[in-house]
Amino acid sequence: MLAALVTPTAGRWCAERYQTLREQGASKAGAATLTLLWLLAWTLFPLERHGWQWILSHAKGLYPQVAKPRAGDPLRILLQSLWLIVRRPEPIPLRWPASWQRAWQRGTQGLSTLLLRQEEKGLASALATPREARWKSVLLCVVAGSLSLLCITQPFTLQAQLVFVIMLVVMAFILRAVPGRYPMLMMMVLSLTVSCRYIWWRYTSTLDWFDPVSLTCGLLLLFAETYAWVVLLLGYWQTAWPLNRPPAPLPADPAEWPTVDLMIPTYNEDLAIVKGTVYAAMGLDWPKDKLTIWLLDDGGRESFREFAEGVGIRYVARETHEHAKAGNINNALKQASGELVAIFDCDHLPTRSFLQMTVGWFFRDPKLGVVQTPHHFFSADPFEHNLQRFRKMPNEGALFYGLVQDGNDMWDASFFCGSCAVIKRSALDEIGGIAVETVTEDAHTSLRLHRLGYTSAYIRIPLAAGLATESLSAHIGQRIRWARGMVQILRLDNPLFGKGLNFGQRLCYFNAMLHFLSGIPRIIFLTAPLAFLILHAYIIYAPAAAIALYMLPHIFHSALTNSRLQGKVRHSFWGEVYETVLAWYIARPTTVALFAPHKGKFNVTAKGGMTEEVYLDLSVSRPYLVLILLSLCGLGFGVWRILTGPADEILTLILSMIWTLYNLTILGGALAVAFESRQVRSNPRVEMVMQAAIKLANGHLYPCTVRDYSNGGVGVLLESPLPLVGKERVWLLLRSGQREQEFAAKVQRVFGRKLGLELEPMAQQQSIDFIQCTFARADTWSLWQQRLGKDRPLHSLLDITLLGWGAYWRLARSSPLEPICILLEKLARWLLSFVPRRVSPDFRSQAPTPQTVEG
Repeated sequence: MLAALVTPTAGRWCAERYQTLREQGASKAGAATLTLLWLLAWTLFPLERHGWQWILSHAKGLYPQVAKPRAGDPLRILLQSLWLIVRRPEPIPLRWPASWQRAWQRGTQGLSTLLLRQEEKGLASALATPREARWKSVLLCVVAGSLSLLCITQPFTLQAQLVFVIMLVVMAFILRAVPGRYPMLMMMVLSLTVSCRYIWWRYTSTLDWFDPVSLTCGLLLLFAETYAWVVLLLGYWQTAWPLNRPPAPLPADPAEWPTVDLMIPTYNEDLAIVKGTVYAAMGLDWPKDKLTIWLLDDGGRESFREFAEGVGIRYVARETHEHAKAGNINNALKQASGELVAIFDCDHLPTRSFLQMTVGWFFRDPKLGVVQTPHHFFSADPFEHNLQRFRKMPNEGALFYGLVQDGNDMWDASFFCGSCAVIKRSALDEIGGIAVETVTEDAHTSLRLHRLGYTSAYIRIPLAAGLATESLSAHIGQRIRWARGMVQILRLDNPLFGKGLNFGQRLCYFNAMLHFLSGIPRIIFLTAPLAFLILHAYIIYAPAAAIALYMLPHIFHSALTNSRLQGKVRHSFWGEVYETVLAWYIARPTTVALFAPHKGKFNVTAKGGMTEEVYLDLSVSRPYLVLILLSLCGLGFGVWRILTGPADEILTLILSMIWTLYNLTILGGALAVAFESRQVRSNPRVEMVMQAAIKLANGHLYPCTVRDYSNGGVGVLLESPLPLVGKERVWLLLRSGQREQEFAAKVQRVFGRKLGLELEPMAQQQSIDFIQCTFARADTWSLWQQRLGKDRPLHSLLDITLLGWGAYWRLARSSPLEPICILLEKLARWLLSFVPRRVSPDFRSQAPTPQTVEG
């Protein structure tokens, strides 16, 4: 009846379903309830149809008789009912009557007006009587906190906990489907409620105080869970409302623009890498008399001096090399005199609009000390390269530069990251230059600026791009340096104490430093289930049902909320792989830095290398292999104890083995990263859509689109095929602003309308022009992150599962088990040969001819 009031189509459909259920033996109440469930499923959960279809298809396989249920079998009737829902291609069209729609619009408009008036009234009251408004806010917070504490600490029976969990799960799914910031904040509240309740339960009800082994293992796991809970809490608070600051305009008169010293520190990098950064810096849209480019060579190489003199930039070298990069910059600051200092790593190429997009904020905020922009990379890092995920998913740093720094900016706590930033010279002089006490001089410098009252800004627009680390070992070395340096700051200049910082800045800095202490907790999580499987230690002293009802909702809500919060910059479960790869290697240096902060040295990250062949980096993967063997032993002990142990421990054993299997999946993903893939390009290709033209030897011009480019070649797409042959000489015409540049090239490959061009050796001015036409374009990097898909947690979990267990297969293929693996592969192919394959009717007509494939 309800559906018939909404729309006749829905009414007829529900009547048919009701009659079908009655014919199958369902009672009137049962048929009506299931029909209502149909209607609610379509209206409340239309976006989850494919996920439910996948689940129900497997559930249907468990119940072969579901297509023809016996009379009075409610489980099978329910499964068939849900199956009929997901099989429909489109949801039921629910159309409200026009009078209802007008009433709804008037009601929502009236409610919005009322809320706006109340907000204005409350704001006026707060401005008129700030003390009274403050007391009202404090009273409201006390009441809300008391109710939250009651909800967190109230003991429930298992049945009550189940009902409570189901209610919150339903609310989370509904909120996840509603766009906007406030539903996401409500999801954070639900997640924190469940997580705090779990932590309270762990501290008050789950420790075995009478068994020393169980108590020790339980306290270690509780320490790791407490660390994860604190990080979760601070992460929600830090990123609840990211700022996303836009660029600020500059004065109309360029004569009022400040002078800028642009510094490029180098140590042992190749000159070919440094040239691109210098060429891009020379093309910045800034008055030439107000821009000075400095090449800071801590290697003292004559070739760098000659290059700097040849292109007309300043060269600085020093005889001593104390304090590494920070000392190199401080030495150059003694000779520079600009009002602002821009710093770029030697592999980061700035776009021509970099200064115009960043300097405007120094005019708007006189107390501004530093403006930071993202570190963007046009080459694949080891995770993207070895796992073949480049440009298919966000990279490891996307979470920090795409969300965390914006969240920091909301609390005036965004910090200098060592490159792609502009710093006020007077502020640097006031703190004594770049900080040299720790190996992460960038964050420490920002902390000192904030302590003196200077503000910071973050502009989330990629205005420069550089090279990522090529090998996993180099990547780990870089992260070890970052981890050691942040823990050094935590010890030597703790942001929680001291003067000059507000509450938000203290928590943001503390969270950044706490993040790098994840090594030991991650190792504990990877080994915790083994304590019960091998040592029979009760790490969580509670029944299996209670563990499931408290732990699983905590994991589910945090994963679902983070998927909503971080979905554009970090896909679900991939953070587990990143942390697992680094856990073993950052655990020791961070622990040492906590007790001996002055130990350790600065190491330079190597970039620009090549990998000639595929190999497993055993020096890096050895800890993972040890953890994998321990996990396999734990699974063996679990099977043995299920067969021979007491029956009341079977559920706990099953939960521990599921946890171990998940750990094995994550460890397999870490092992997959250690399989170094071939890297034979010294010049990474950059994908880009840019209009250009091809000029032939006869002078004819043909429009084309540049699809990718590098320092050595260009891939273009013609509007129509041209009669070109290999090694034919052509000229590529590119535009930089109002100027058109011409570059000689040879045709390397022709594939229909696609051309691969190899650029001929260029003179110095041509190289400068090419960099400024490609890498230094203002719009080169702005759309990269927008191409990435949204996070889908189930797909991410499936992806990591296939990746992790595929790594084990690759490992077996490279071991003495290779003959067995080959035999199993042949057996699988033989079995698959009996499976009929479906071919679309037009497949044969669309198949390319052999000539096309060969061409």
